[in-house]
Amino acid sequence: MPTDASTLEGIVLSDAEFHQFQEFFQDRIGLHLADHKKQLLVGRFGKRLRELGLRSFRAYFERLRNGSDPGELETAVGLITTHETHFFRESHHFDLLQGTICGAKAPGEDLRVWSAACSTGEEPWTIAMCLHQRLGPGGWELVASDVSNDVIAQAAAGLYPMERASEIPPHYLKAYCLKGKDRFLGKLLIDRTLRDRVEFRQLNLLEIPPEMTGFDVVFLRNVIIYFDAPTKFHVLTEVARRIRPGGWLLLGHSESLTGMDLPLNQVKPSVFRRI
Repeated sequence: MPTDASTLEGIVLSDAEFHQFQEFFQDRIGLHLADHKKQLLVGRFGKRLRELGLRSFRAYFERLRNGSDPGELETAVGLITTHETHFFRESHHFDLLQGTICGAKAPGEDLRVWSAACSTGEEPWTIAMCLHQRLGPGGWELVASDVSNDVIAQAAAGLYPMERASEIPPHYLKAYCLKGKDRFLGKLLIDRTLRDRVEFRQLNLLEIPPEMTGFDVVFLRNVIIYFDAPTKFHVLTEVARRIRPGGWLLLGHSESLTGMDLPLNQVKPSVFRRI
């Protein structure tokens, strides 16, 4: 067996082929696949190769590269990106949202919020619960986006295993979640009060459309850790341009802007304001 290859049931991924995947996903979605992720890619793509009847990673790469099957690119992105999330994750951000941020909202103006890497939806639904609880049914707008259409579809459905209920404070659970019955037994569904208020859209952070602007708050949590330094700077620069002066950028607790010249002032760890 070649020393520069990883295998899955006889299917070999050489270092050269892995490098092609690295460059491809870096270019398309800004994802930095470190060298130690090679075996992860073999595991996640190997099953897909068998489903498609392909005999090599090279054949799968060509299928993605030539653009003949855009839906397959969505599938591949979903397979290699991480969607670990839960309701009220890093809860101090939601305390800030309901307290300082909502408290400073100008009368008669909507508070515009963007959940910029919303994954399977727990983050935007948490934001929506907090905004509705603090501001009522009006006075706010919420857009949620992710690079994967499949993930966006899951998020927009607002349907989750009932064990996720333990992550939601009881008063929010009672006000905004429905307990599934019959074929939805064992599930919880976000109430239509919120489902009618959130706009979900597929969006690549490397190609933010011009209409995505004028936000008071952007949640960009636990995503830039997957970018290399130049991509991280590009994305943060473009996101900052979409935030109103005085608006807020919230990052994950393990993320920082150290060494970057951006129009943002740090308020506390993971919390920044637009200059």
